[in-house]
Amino acid sequence: MKKNTNKISAFFYRCFPVVVLFFFAGQLYAQEDSAMVEAPLKPEVRLAKNTFESNFLMDNQTVMVPKKGSLEMAIQHRFGTVNNGVKDMYGLFAPSNIRLGLSYAPINKLNVAVGLTKERMQVDFSAKYALLKQTESNKVPVSVTYFGNVVIDTRDKVNFRYGVHRFSYFNQLLIARKITEKLSAQVAPSFSWFNNVEGYVNSKGDIVNLMKNGHLAISFMGRYKFSDKSAVVINYDQPLTQHPSKNPQPNLSLGFETTTDSHAFQVFFANYYGIVPQSNNVYNQNDYREGQFVIGFNITRLWAF
Repeated sequence: MKKNTNKISAFFYRCFPVVVLFFFAGQLYAQEDSAMVEAPLKPEVRLAKNTFESNFLMDNQTVMVPKKGSLEMAIQHRFGTVNNGVKDMYGLFAPSNIRLGLSYAPINKLNVAVGLTKERMQVDFSAKYALLKQTESNKVPVSVTYFGNVVIDTRDKVNFRYGVHRFSYFNQLLIARKITEKLSAQVAPSFSWFNNVEGYVNSKGDIVNLMKNGHLAISFMGRYKFSDKSAVVINYDQPLTQHPSKNPQPNLSLGFETTTDSHAFQVFFANYYGIVPQSNNVYNQNDYREGQFVIGFNITRLWAF
């Protein structure tokens, strides 16, 4: 009997480590399987592409910000108003306004630019930053970008009482949606500020401004692609601030855009003669109801580094 007991004990001691090993192996496999279930891979977020094809469209900035390392050269041209007819070939031979600009994206979501405009010899420095980007799943339904600039009027000092009177500022919030593969739309409220506006000195020696320094406006923009590389574009700018005098006129633009991988060309009719946004919003006196349109075009060239 004792001998049998010893055999049973020996068998138990031989089998016990194997049983323990299988037990812990099963626990480890269960934990690994559980971890796989609890931590699934995150789905890839796909952004809506090419809401617009360029940094700007006709007279306004778009919500687009080029990718990091992109350098863009811009040539913007505005002829005179067309309502003089053949006297100046519908504005083609009238005094024109031109802006030459360069912009660069040093990091993703940020674009900085500098430009020189013929009207008032204005030098502008600007920045644009993408706050939100629309996703294909519509979890983020719109793209939102901030644009702002500082402009220096570099004309002779006799035009200014103080040096700070040369400066003006522009701030705009761009909100856009790619509605379909062919149709995109954007709305953009803005605020302009001029340190110096027109005025006069009254009999008491007080300065009386003919306009307010600050100005609110809103723009609406749409683009419809009728082919892979071409589109019709429309834009409307509405001033909101009421000034004591010389209230600016709204702007109506209609045009055509064609693009390649590195170029964008836009030709259009518009009321705005100025190219710097705060000058357009505050000082435009061309009235589309009286046929005071100008012919304009924009050309951009993009390099990726």
